[in-house]
Amino acid sequence: MTEKNRDLNRELIELLNELRVALPGIQVLFAFLLIVPFSQGFPQVSDVDRAAYFIAFVCASTASAFLIAPSAYHRIRFREHDKKHMLTLANRLAIAGMVFLALAMSSVTFLITDVLFGSPWASIVTSLTAGLYAGVWFVLPLLRHLHD
Repeated sequence: MTEKNRDLNRELIELLNELRVALPGIQVLFAFLLIVPFSQGFPQVSDVDRAAYFIAFVCASTASAFLIAPSAYHRIRFREHDKKHMLTLANRLAIAGMVFLALAMSSVTFLITDVLFGSPWASIVTSLTAGLYAGVWFVLPLLRHLHD
């Protein structure tokens, strides 16, 4: 095995291991969102909260699709000698999945905070939460990339 192949194998294993961290979180969130409309209090939520719920639900579903896609792609393209392309595509899919995961989690944060404390607090807490995700998940690594 060449050095380049070893590097690609290592990078692919690292990516798949990273996805193993994100997937349980999105699966738990998605499961929570699947049962919410069937809970007793859901019919009383406001239209704004219904919209936040729907955005969270669609984003969680989309995040799941993007975060699971690299594993499916790897299985289908296994031993096709196309690891470099697969790794590049899987990286992009994972980043897209993280974007939708952040949107889903921010929407759920809005929904729960709005139900508990009202819109002003929901807006503040959601903004801070979304800013945290954007900062530590995207801005921090991009700033390092620019620095390098």
